[in-house]
Amino acid sequence: MAVTKIHAITATVDKAVAYICNPDKTDGSIYISSYACAPETAAIDFKYTLDHCRENSPNKAYHLIQAFAPGEVSFEEAHQIGKELANKVLEGKYFYVVTTHIDKGHVHNHIIFCAADNIEHDKYHDCKQSYYRIRKLSDELCNEHNLSVIIPGGERGKKYNEWQADKSGTAWKTQIRKDINAAIKASSTYEEFLLLMRAKGYEIKGETFGEDALKFISFRPLGKDRFVRGSIKSLGKEYTKERIKERIELKRERKAVIPKRDYADRRLIDTSDEKFQNSPGLQRWAAVENLKIAAQAYNEIGSIAELEQKISAASATGKEAKQTVRKLENRIKDLAESLNMRNNTKPTNPTIFPIRNRKTLTHISAGMRARSSFMAAQGVCWNRRASP
Repeated sequence: MAVTKIHAITATVDKAVAYICNPDKTDGSIYISSYACAPETAAIDFKYTLDHCRENSPNKAYHLIQAFAPGEVSFEEAHQIGKELANKVLEGKYFYVVTTHIDKGHVHNHIIFCAADNIEHDKYHDCKQSYYRIRKLSDELCNEHNLSVIIPGGERGKKYNEWQADKSGTAWKTQIRKDINAAIKASSTYEEFLLLMRAKGYEIKGETFGEDALKFISFRPLGKDRFVRGSIKSLGKEYTKERIKERIELKRERKAVIPKRDYADRRLIDTSDEKFQNSPGLQRWAAVENLKIAAQAYNEIGSIAELEQKISAASATGKEAKQTVRKLENRIKDLAESLNMRNNTKPTNPTIFPIRNRKTLTHISAGMRARSSFMAAQGVCWNRRASP
């Protein structure tokens, strides 16, 4: 479940951005993202766009807050939902900065975006219709991430004492909803969901489907005298048996689409660098990543003998690679020397052989040609002017 609210910023945009980017609230600045600007220069980028705006509205930016129910969402998922909400609401037209604060009892996102778009330089119109659109998009994202959603009119006819108990979290219907949400999150099938609910001490009836089945599923908590129907009037629209089964199937389909990261070829992250020493958030991230890498490597190894075999194979591969590199280096050295010798050697003068013009021999008879050929073969020098 996520609650949203929005208000305009008419001055000190830089202070508002600095507040939401506080490292103490964002786990060492890990949960900070931005679009088309940097968080450090967001106020300057906003001002540049506002200077080209044709409207004279005093609003310089808008501050959108999205808060989640305690314990319902992780820090990483909340930050991802915040970025998706900003992209859907602003449609890539506005500069924005998104941060996730984890210092309170509930996780919440802060989104500060420029009051004018960076394409047409038109001002954002904040009204009831635009706010209802934000709330609708936020609810759709919560549904996609399998979170609870506030349904208008989904809990009618509630007495004041029940409303007060819901607000403080002590009503037993509220506890049923929490248990159903937790069981859905931990289940892969509808049958697993029923087993988990029964393991929590609930008695269930009407859980089957078909013509002879009861219309509503009903839950009776441990120590209670009566059942509570999973209907729109009792628990809400999200807690009918049809909707419960649909939520489980949607969660399974979404998990199948998201690819799992492969840590098999990754190396452990060296945390001795200065940037890790000055950032607790980076240290935590590196520790988690190293644990994942080590866990996958451990899962792939069946025994100590197999580990030793893999180490030996890796060592042999490394030695072979080193030998190959040395051979290539020697070959490169030989080629360099050959090229150097070739460049330092002077080229010799080419031998030119004169070609006799056929026209000068046209007046010589065939007999003379025969004798000259014979005499040339015998090493006799023949002179054309000599007497026969």
